[in-house]
Amino acid sequence: MDRTERFYRIQQLLEQRGPLSGEDLMAALEVSRATLHRDLEYLRDRLGMPITWDAVARAYRLAPGARQERRYALPGLWLSESELAALSTLSQLLGHIDPSGLIEEHLRPLNERLAGLLAASDSVLRELGSRMKIASIGVRQPSSDCFPAMARAVFARRRVRMRYHARARDAVEEREVSPQRLVFYRQNWYLDGWCHLREGLRSFAMDSVEAMETLDAPAIEVDTQTMEDFFSGGYGIFNGQDIQWAVLRFSPERSRWVAVERWHSKQQGEFTSLGEYVLRVPYADDRELLGDILRHGSEVEVMGPPALRTKVRDMHLEAGRRYPGVGSA
Repeated sequence: MDRTERFYRIQQLLEQRGPLSGEDLMAALEVSRATLHRDLEYLRDRLGMPITWDAVARAYRLAPGARQERRYALPGLWLSESELAALSTLSQLLGHIDPSGLIEEHLRPLNERLAGLLAASDSVLRELGSRMKIASIGVRQPSSDCFPAMARAVFARRRVRMRYHARARDAVEEREVSPQRLVFYRQNWYLDGWCHLREGLRSFAMDSVEAMETLDAPAIEVDTQTMEDFFSGGYGIFNGQDIQWAVLRFSPERSRWVAVERWHSKQQGEFTSLGEYVLRVPYADDRELLGDILRHGSEVEVMGPPALRTKVRDMHLEAGRRYPGVGSA
């Protein structure tokens, strides 16, 4: 019986049989007294199992209430140092994208356990928190009331009624929606759902949801393939069915970065003999694509379609008109 099996066996024995003497545990585990003491110490100090010594009964037992809580148990999760580091990193990332404390609330016991394990480690893992930094830009914070309520509606499969600020039209509307899934995209949260007003799938920015209530009516279910076909056809967070292909040619210098970037799951790209990278991406709505093109400035040229090329040219010309006299003698 290896150490992991012994840990499980100790937990099982104390839960099912109650107080046990050291001799009973040694016999059941087939180990020496020294090994038993090491195992009990590790379970108490590292894994937080509430094992106590009953001086009257001269036996080991679980603390009162432990059988009901079972918060010390991590079935099937015995970690090496590298696995512990990976889990701690994942916990930090989840906490970072948590807009309202919904995830953090459920992760708190795990984070406390991880902190204890890291503190007890003899390796550089103790400095893990101070040696990692997660920085974000452009984050739009959803309502601390609406986000957890929406998450519960998604999992409970209930319709919602929400007051939504459509920023593109600067209009506030009432929408009834069957929520399908929450999407974390470019540092912000979105809701993919069936809009009963428009009678179709739509994506809603969660930071634009000003108020909401969960309804008793069950949500309409949209199958996964239909969702993927609808939302993955366009570019970025914008969807649509009228797909066109943008052809973008980047300067040799900028190509070294763009060639290793993923703009779309169906993108195509190749280098020219001059070291330029030509990227082809599908889109239905050009709003997000325009932003990605313009951030490269003069380092990219739109080769097609003609309408997209004209639009980017006009936006550059308009930007130039905002700086009259700059660079003149």
